[in-house]
Amino acid sequence: MTILIAGAGPTGLTAAIELQRRHVPYRIVEASSHPFEGSRGKGLQPRTLEVLDDLGVLDRFLAAGALYPPLRIHRPDGTLTDWRMDEVHEPTPAVPYPNGWMVPQWRTGELLAEHLTGLGGRIEYGTAVTGLRGTTVELSTGETVEARYVVGADGGRSTIRRLLGVGFAGETYDTHTMFIADVRLTGLPRDAWHMWPGPDGRTQQLALCPLPGTDVWQLFAPLATSEAEMRAVVARLAPEVTLTHVGWTSQFRANIRMVDRYRVDNVFLAGDAAHIHSPAGGQGLNTGIQDAYNLGWKLAAGNDALLDTYEAERLPIAAHVLGISTKLHHRQFAAPEEAMRRDDPVLRQLGLGYRGGPLAADHRPRPGEVRAGDRAPDALCHDTSGAPVRIFDALRGPHWTLLCFGTPAPAVPGEVHVVDIGGHTDASYDITEPTLVLVRPDNYIGCVTHDPADVTAYVKNLL
Repeated sequence: MTILIAGAGPTGLTAAIELQRRHVPYRIVEASSHPFEGSRGKGLQPRTLEVLDDLGVLDRFLAAGALYPPLRIHRPDGTLTDWRMDEVHEPTPAVPYPNGWMVPQWRTGELLAEHLTGLGGRIEYGTAVTGLRGTTVELSTGETVEARYVVGADGGRSTIRRLLGVGFAGETYDTHTMFIADVRLTGLPRDAWHMWPGPDGRTQQLALCPLPGTDVWQLFAPLATSEAEMRAVVARLAPEVTLTHVGWTSQFRANIRMVDRYRVDNVFLAGDAAHIHSPAGGQGLNTGIQDAYNLGWKLAAGNDALLDTYEAERLPIAAHVLGISTKLHHRQFAAPEEAMRRDDPVLRQLGLGYRGGPLAADHRPRPGEVRAGDRAPDALCHDTSGAPVRIFDALRGPHWTLLCFGTPAPAVPGEVHVVDIGGHTDASYDITEPTLVLVRPDNYIGCVTHDPADVTAYVKNLL
């Protein structure tokens, strides 16, 4: 039996890639007849860049995007002020991709779809889910699919969620609206994200952000409700700008909601189908990709107890991230310049993890700063021959990885890639004595111990 994924946005595509590279049968269907065409979620956080590294597609994203440009505030008195939402951070051995990366959402979808098809996958566009009984799925083509598992990655208006009857608690802020459009224009340099505040110097009336790798700008007009009103705002605030083309448009209304369940029997919710965010802080798309990254390897294993950990791990993360983006959203309407700051380290999502969760086992009497449940850091080490080893190179791929810091590797059942770091301990992992670190396929630390028997028992119990 196959796994059916509903939705071919970034979340669904990530889930499909995870299954494709493990040679697990699946189908991915998309109600729309074509890929998404708008820029919408354009920010990729550092943790998502690490996910893309593991998936083998990061180089394409780095070539397609760029660092966030500085903000340029066009003040009512005619003066200009430039400042950055966050400082540019230098890479470290533990964090090789420390900065947010701007890539328009349509391009993110395109790159993931290209990667999937390059691995041999296929996306079924123009095919919607119309019915669901257990894991029996009815499609708009008239076909009925008997699936082993179903993944609802079909967006904020998820058909899967509705058919499951799962609640979507939260709020809709009818007064918090914004007209968004992808436009081409003349009259502005592309070296900055331009913003025009209102007469009070605080409220935002217009913003134009150049999208890297394109000649397109993303336009925000909070006071507009139509293209005609948007054009009038541009003419009034930025008469030097001439709009030469208006493409994708959307009337954004703030919806901040999430489910109370990620799993109903063998049906799973992910991405916007499980949580929808304000765009403030650039968290929504990233959280969806990481939902799928957590779920994919567990679906491939087909272990029911392991699949239960998907909700246990991801639901608290979604609630936490939703709180961050909601806080920034409210700032956006009270103090927009302050809300545009992106210097809070939590936004980079590198500190999100599963300490204390069902898959985190740290047996050390004195755990260090890096513990079971944490993201596995990168590190520059040496193997027993003295050759340099980059931890992310060893982790890349769908396998488990056992890092042996100054201690022999035990005989571990299953497909576990062993990396002998030799006697070279590393500050990235805060290790000062012989230690075994077992890293999960989604590159979070599962087990840390000084005793090889702990690793063997962990793997046997889990797999």
